[in-house]
Amino acid sequence: MKNRRQKKIVEIIGRAAIRTQGELAKALKWEGFDVTQATVSRDIKELRLVKLARGDNNYAYSMPKGQLPAQDESRLRRIFREAVLQVDSSDNIVVIHTLPGNANSVCSLLDSANWEEFLGAVAGDDTILVVAKTREHVAGLLQKMQSLTE
Repeated sequence: MKNRRQKKIVEIIGRAAIRTQGELAKALKWEGFDVTQATVSRDIKELRLVKLARGDNNYAYSMPKGQLPAQDESRLRRIFREAVLQVDSSDNIVVIHTLPGNANSVCSLLDSANWEEFLGAVAGDDTILVVAKTREHVAGLLQKMQSLTE
């Protein structure tokens, strides 16, 4: 339940300007989550949400760029070590080979990473095609992926 709720929080703040914990609690209740302000406060802390200035002189919650929630970063690091067999690239595409049945898990966590170099990814059973924004971004992606195995 906690993981689903926290994923929903990330989704909500990605699509709407949420300025207060009360607004976030109300949005979560609208989505079917029965939460208290204390729960929302803990989730904000665990997700490491920040408030960023908007153009209208207000602030709204946001995920820090390039940063996964702590539990997802740990999971991504662990699954990379356990399931990724090979990473290679060509032009602005990175190809990740995994153990059979693991590509979707790796891909889902990569999607959550919000890395600036990352445009999107598609997973099969044991292969992921990652599209970098440009050719120049591939080196950054490869470096981040390499750091996950260290």
